[in-house]
Amino acid sequence: MADDPDNLVLTYLRRIDEKVDRLADDVRELKVPMTAVEESVVGVHRRMDRLELRIERIERRLDLVELPR
Repeated sequence: MADDPDNLVLTYLRRIDEKVDRLADDVRELKVPMTAVEESVVGVHRRMDRLELRIERIERRLDLVELPR
């Protein structure tokens, strides 16, 4: 009878350990796609920055904005 509580605790600990292992595997699987998404977002930001510079240059050429003095 004294062994029953220990076995019950061990059983729960094993279940928890298995769940933690599954969570760790899931996180590992998500890291690669998330890195790709982050790199894509950085690329989009770079393109937007370049477009902004081009628009500013076009506006200056067409005298649509006042030049800073």
